[in-house]
Amino acid sequence: MFAVVQTGGKQYNVTENDTLKVEKLNGNVGDKINLDALLVSDGNKTVAGTPVVAGAEVVAEIVAHGKGDKIVVFKYKPKKNERKKQGHRQPWTEIKIVSIKM
Repeated sequence: MFAVVQTGGKQYNVTENDTLKVEKLNGNVGDKINLDALLVSDGNKTVAGTPVVAGAEVVAEIVAHGKGDKIVVFKYKPKKNERKKQGHRQPWTEIKIVSIKM
């Protein structure tokens, strides 16, 4: 059984026991969260939602929080002595899919 879920403005194809890094979610490590299922399939029957599947439940557990690698943003204008250096680290949350129910 697999499902297509949406979180953080992105869509992910998941099955049970998958772990994936998504955009930062509110919650503590060990908390269980419900994700919106856009499509659910058990091999024989596939149900697509408009926009989400009614009655479908995708439960995930928060495994860890962290930050991605540093990205350096350097803006430069020649002959003007204008320079601006800025760094960014995108926060992420690692989740594990516990169960998918249709």
